[in-house]
Amino acid sequence: MRLDLQQKDAVLGWGLILPALLIILSLILYPILSNILSSFYKVSLTGRNTFIGMENYRDIAADPAFWKAVLITFVYVIFSTAGTTLAGLGVALVMNRKFFLRGLVRSLILLPYVAPVFSVVYAWKFFFDPVNGIFMDIMVERLGIFSERFNLIGSPGAALWVAIVFSIWKNFPFTYLMILARLQAVDKTLYEAAEVDGASHWQRFRFITLPEIYFVMGSIVLLRVIWNFNKFEDIYLLTDSVKVLSVYTYFKAFVGTVDLGQGSALVILQFLLLVVFILYYVKKVLRW
Repeated sequence: MRLDLQQKDAVLGWGLILPALLIILSLILYPILSNILSSFYKVSLTGRNTFIGMENYRDIAADPAFWKAVLITFVYVIFSTAGTTLAGLGVALVMNRKFFLRGLVRSLILLPYVAPVFSVVYAWKFFFDPVNGIFMDIMVERLGIFSERFNLIGSPGAALWVAIVFSIWKNFPFTYLMILARLQAVDKTLYEAAEVDGASHWQRFRFITLPEIYFVMGSIVLLRVIWNFNKFEDIYLLTDSVKVLSVYTYFKAFVGTVDLGQGSALVILQFLLLVVFILYYVKKVLRW
């Protein structure tokens, strides 16, 4: 049987993508299926797994620490995503204007994002150190706002907001860069025509800038929600007082009484929450 040119192209195409497809299936699909299967078992490190059905999920639902982790996660994701987006938008609007050494400033803004997370986390931990940290020295000794020194990142309530501020500071350059790239592609004649018609700065921003960057900002929010929801290393290294779902899952699965079955169930629940959010967001906000 002889193949025509179109069929040969199809065979060649499948042959070229098959290795990548096999790698993707082995690195992504297999772990997902393995986690789903493990979530229905009492997993033992000796290899003797016991099927327990939905018991892992029932135990999770009955655990108050899980619901506390869910609440902390939502607070972290909402405020860090909103802060990152707004900070990136504000900086992008400023950097879109011409001023002396603009190229250098644009480059320096990217430093928090490209800096190794280990180095910046430990710099922040030193900054908030209750004994030698600069923050407590300013707040207590110089300004007198606090009466005594205390461990800010050791308190669960305060540590959560420190983690949020850290996330905003670390990740806003990505948002800034994406929005700035779109702003530079906006037709400048639109602003000139609006200015001639007497439009104010706010009106030009609302009716020209926002519609032009709407899709970019919508995509950035989606990406940041996904990344923040799965964020582990920043929070885990910064403080042990903030247990978002990713950190809670780590402690549940690998620390203390190791329970890989419940850890797998927690991963599946996080995956389902993200899938529901993505489907709703893509349909209602991005309108795909």
